[in-house]
Amino acid sequence: MVDSDLSKELAKGVDLGRAKRIDGVHDRYIEFAKRTLPRAMSFDGLRMVVDCAHGAAYRVVPEGLWELGAEVISIGVEPNGVNINRDCGSTAPEELCRKVREMRADIGIALDGDADRVIIVDERGHLVDGDQLLAVIAESFKADGWLAKPGIVATVMSNLGLERYLTASTFALVRTPVGDRYVLEHMREHGYNVGGEPSGHIILSDYTTTGDGFVAALQVLAVVKKQNQPVSKVCHRFDALPQVLKNVRYKSGKPLDNAKVRSAIEHAEARIDGQGRLVVRPSGTEPVIRVMGEGDDKGLIEEVVDGIVDALNQAAA
Repeated sequence: MVDSDLSKELAKGVDLGRAKRIDGVHDRYIEFAKRTLPRAMSFDGLRMVVDCAHGAAYRVVPEGLWELGAEVISIGVEPNGVNINRDCGSTAPEELCRKVREMRADIGIALDGDADRVIIVDERGHLVDGDQLLAVIAESFKADGWLAKPGIVATVMSNLGLERYLTASTFALVRTPVGDRYVLEHMREHGYNVGGEPSGHIILSDYTTTGDGFVAALQVLAVVKKQNQPVSKVCHRFDALPQVLKNVRYKSGKPLDNAKVRSAIEHAEARIDGQGRLVVRPSGTEPVIRVMGEGDDKGLIEEVVDGIVDALNQAAA
């Protein structure tokens, strides 16, 4: 029904917000990103495939890498308003892996649509996740005297292999709940300057207050260039432990408060004590319980995760 109250008028165009074009923004951002590297750093001799997910970085990242001397092959750089992240970028890196092998590139770099995440593909076309990149960057920062504290901040979802590797290297791994905001909060409160998630959302707080996929990629590329080694060697810092993740959807209530579910979780924790890790948590966005287990014995991990999932399904029925 149309409102007949003539006192309610629509705002006129002059009263609405304005769009303003600021020339030179791309150049300014590229210069900012380049300044996170040593002044004489050059990527001359490196062939890179870059997938920008038809997103925010489709112009600046290929151009910035070219300015640093790299040979750049770009994909995912034709945004049309609806194809952002569609079968491309860090959330769908299959095409990038194929392209790296096809072009015999030294490295592949995949960003997501808003360019706050990055994953790497080595020269063999194999994926390198955020956990490996965190280890690479932390060690590089420590060697250069840039690491604010002897450790990094990650979430409960980071692989136990990363934790063991850092511990053996006299680093601390501080875990937070899932979500980059929790990582950043802990970094700010406790003085860490490197943190992130396995998805490749890496926060380098000396430069930004959120993830910046291009800046993180530059730090990894700098290590590759300094060490003059294949990416498969530079970016393989540890062997990830087998990880099993399953989701249980429920309609209502609080399945985690169920006595049988609590018993199943306690039994599982007792079975993997000292051999792995278990995380059972509700999703923050949908009625789903996420059950993650990881450890040295994949068979054991699958058994304990399945036991918890069975209990949750019965409680949610």
